[in-house]
Amino acid sequence: MSSIIIPKSDGTLNTYQLKGPKTFNIPEKQFESRKVYSAAHVVSDPLKRNNFGGSPDIDWEATMDYRRYLWSLGLGVAEAMDTAQRGMGLDWKVTKELIKRTLTEAKSTEGDVASGAGTDHLEPSPSVTLEDVVHAYLEQCEYIEGLGGKIILMASRALAACAEGPEDYLYVYDRILSQVNKPVIIHWLGEMFDPALVGYWGHRNIDQAMDVCLDMIKSHEDKIEGIKVSLLDEEKEIVMRRTLPNKVRMYTGDDFNYPSLILGDDKGYSHALLGIFDAIAPAASAVMHALDKGDIKLYNDILEPTVPLSRHIFKNPTYNYKTGVVFMAYLNGHQSHFHMVGGMENARSITHLSELFILADEAGLLLNPDMAVQRMKSVLAVAGIK
Repeated sequence: MSSIIIPKSDGTLNTYQLKGPKTFNIPEKQFESRKVYSAAHVVSDPLKRNNFGGSPDIDWEATMDYRRYLWSLGLGVAEAMDTAQRGMGLDWKVTKELIKRTLTEAKSTEGDVASGAGTDHLEPSPSVTLEDVVHAYLEQCEYIEGLGGKIILMASRALAACAEGPEDYLYVYDRILSQVNKPVIIHWLGEMFDPALVGYWGHRNIDQAMDVCLDMIKSHEDKIEGIKVSLLDEEKEIVMRRTLPNKVRMYTGDDFNYPSLILGDDKGYSHALLGIFDAIAPAASAVMHALDKGDIKLYNDILEPTVPLSRHIFKNPTYNYKTGVVFMAYLNGHQSHFHMVGGMENARSITHLSELFILADEAGLLLNPDMAVQRMKSVLAVAGIK
């Protein structure tokens, strides 16, 4: 098995011997017990402009090829979410093209897609009004539904900036939900993922914010298919899950505690809409089939070793997790380079990426060890480590 000299967090070098990949049994059948989406990343074109301040250039073939890969594993694709760098390099102009291309691909492969609708083309400022937020939301919702797509209603920085209290959130969501044609998935994204969303739903206190969100859901449950909660708080998600109307799904967005939340308890469980499933896609698919068969031991055996990797990828500052997701795709040969929209490949340190490499191997997720070692060496060489 391959080995590599790799830096540790204390700056010393260590020879690491790889353990090798796991074999994941993935039948060609749909999941039965849970609804599962992987939020998917985008692949930048490294030969063109991808700096902040303009529309990025995307390698469309590589980006679509990764979506085809996720669908081949039985995973749904949550498109144009924060994992795709919405609000961190991907603007609405390119997002529209991304959603359109993905929905077209989905029709030919029968892949499941839900697409993010937000207000990111509306710059938050003191002059922005609630009506501006409503119109921005409706523009994106109408675009997605016009293509026959399903909506994930993303949290809005503009709304967080101009709302004066819970009633403003209820007003905006009432306006949007009264006009969409099909049930949507609500996305409550915590401030650890986006500091601009602090105090969402009109409260900094999570329990009070949750009450407002639940009031909104109960008032519009016929227009809400589910809610994705990304708060990295297992207990809060369980409390909210047990309070939801029966027809409304809880989608976990907790990249720290997903194994127990998806498995659930005697009072219920969470479905999944996770950024980490982009990075651990084969394991995610295999455990869903294990769960369908009632094989809880296999479920835990596969998924538990992925948790240290996920917690590392999503460590503070959490919003830089996209770097780790794309690095995993690079190590496993799903793209030819480690470059990102907005230069976000530089958002994590060499020692962070080195630890990610080790944790990915320990989880059995470096599927071609020799290639992963060569690619890790090329990244280390740029940092002067040979």
